Amino acid sequence: MTKRHRAQMTGNNDISNPLGYAVAARDKSVLQMVETALRNKQVLLAYQPIVQAQAPTKVAFYEALLRLTDETGRIIPAKDFINEIETTELGRIMDCIALEKGLRTLARQPDLRLSINMSARSIGYPRWMRTLRQGLQRNATVGERLILEITETSAMTVPELVISFMNELQSKGVSFALDDFGAGYTSFRYLRDFYFDIVKIDGQFIRGISQNHDNQVLTSALQAISEQFDMLTVAEFVETPEDADFLIKIGINCLQGYYFAAPTIRPVWDRPETSERSA
Repeated sequence: MTKRHRAQMTGNNDISNPLGYAVAARDKSVLQMVETALRNKQVLLAYQPIVQAQAPTKVAFYEALLRLTDETGRIIPAKDFINEIETTELGRIMDCIALEKGLRTLARQPDLRLSINMSARSIGYPRWMRTLRQGLQRNATVGERLILEITETSAMTVPELVISFMNELQSKGVSFALDDFGAGYTSFRYLRDFYFDIVKIDGQFIRGISQNHDNQVLTSALQAISEQFDMLTVAEFVETPEDADFLIKIGINCLQGYYFAAPTIRPVWDRPETSERSA
């Protein structure tokens, strides 16, 4: 039996299966959208502040978030394309662009601390590694102000490689954040070995936490684990004052979400006026 015949029988992304056809068509459409944006240089970063829980008017650092624009000028957030390109060459190229733009921002803004998302797969990608090393060499202060964010799922694809990479870069002052903590299946053994500086608790546990006892218990446990391993905690997707108050009460260190500020392509350091354009 050929691979094509097996795919037909199992319904995997084949035109004989309506669902498979729809998934394949969607993925193809997303890839084409990303390719077009890259070709037209319509890739940019939006910036969202992460604030100190005990002093919410003070920004601890910013997160740089990938955005695309289409022919109409519409801004497309990463959630609309990142899953489809994560394992492809396009995913590596997008990681490179995010890093290039983020490092340039850090070089221009000497008081800025910035986190940039990456996939563990990019560690072995020559262009990405070259960009990182050159950025660290050009500006002696960039390393100590750079935070690299790796999702829990991505880190667990090649944990030994990630641990070695982190050890090397942390010696140069670079910090690491474990993104979407709680969403995957991190072994506590690996959590101990990774030595992440920051953990960002997945937003599925944070939204509406002031009214959800189960999520209160889970988030408190994640906070306790992080504290045990001496890692700074960030709660993602904080959207109400009630949720923020609960998170502060249980000892979360930093807060991120629309309650404080939306991501913007016009951060405070790039605009004289006070109004922001959200993205």
